[in-house]
Amino acid sequence: MLVVMQSHATPEQIQAVCARIESLGLKAHPIPGALRTAIGITGNKGAVDLGILEALPGVVECIPVSKPYKLVSRDAKPEDTVLRIPTPSGEVVIGGDKIALIAGPCAVETEEQLMTVAERIAKTGVRLLRGGAFKPRTSPYSFQGHGEAALKLLAKARERFGLGIVTEAVDHESLDLVERYADVIQIGARNMQNFSLLKRAGRAKKPVLLKRGISATLDEFLMAAEYLLSEGNYNVMLCERGVRTFADHSRNTLDLSIVPAVKKRSHLPILVDPSHGTGLRSKVLPLSRAAVAVGADGLLVEVHHAPDQALSDGMQSILPSELEQLVAEARQIAAVLHRSVN
Repeated sequence: MLVVMQSHATPEQIQAVCARIESLGLKAHPIPGALRTAIGITGNKGAVDLGILEALPGVVECIPVSKPYKLVSRDAKPEDTVLRIPTPSGEVVIGGDKIALIAGPCAVETEEQLMTVAERIAKTGVRLLRGGAFKPRTSPYSFQGHGEAALKLLAKARERFGLGIVTEAVDHESLDLVERYADVIQIGARNMQNFSLLKRAGRAKKPVLLKRGISATLDEFLMAAEYLLSEGNYNVMLCERGVRTFADHSRNTLDLSIVPAVKKRSHLPILVDPSHGTGLRSKVLPLSRAAVAVGADGLLVEVHHAPDQALSDGMQSILPSELEQLVAEARQIAAVLHRSVN
């Protein structure tokens, strides 16, 4: 159910509608729009008496929402959601006519490694640094990350180079730490349907980057995002990172067709991770260009100054010089689409 408010509805009227919804044992989600506020309703197991709400001051109409994902749907918010990520060097905008670039090593290995890569990234104009402090790996014997020590190094890189930090949380304990140190909380593909973790991330005060599961359908992807919004966190961005298919020429199959599909159904911004999507360095730049061309709101790429020595995913990490090329090409393609890279 969606309650559409008048364009001139006052904050007091909006609050009164929310309070009435809550009094019915339901949950209200005010969603400000460019012209008017809509209030999503969740928690109802049956029909809601429309007359009760439509009679309230400031209400235009009540609209039943048939889709299982209510808050991420364009029915709830027709215009695109634009996220604003504060960094020491200024605000990074994701969505709308802005395309964001996020780059960095798969894992934080040493201080020397992170600072070397972060410095090169900052020189390209990229202002969001990715780096894993906690690494969920297929093998229990693979490098799992340095935990809080790595988060402290990421915080140091933020101060030194003015970069915002994007890093993954793998469970409740790590999410508490990531929320303290990072600017964006990443939920990885393996945890896309970890509903307990999604609920916890939905209560976080930081933006969340949600990666698509390796076999997830579009509806399952959007329903996972619905968990985040239903808990009150509306600063959510999606990320396509490749799905498992019969193809054997790359690590995964990067499904760029999901970008326009998401944009048709949802107001949330969607980014693309061509590094995990292919698993091969040679494919990252071509598919980055394609991702921008198809309408992605950002790119998430792995960069390492010495990928042959990387503790994880060196084969898919591009060199800093290749990142410079990617940034230049992304800007050229974005301009054709009347967008800009920030």
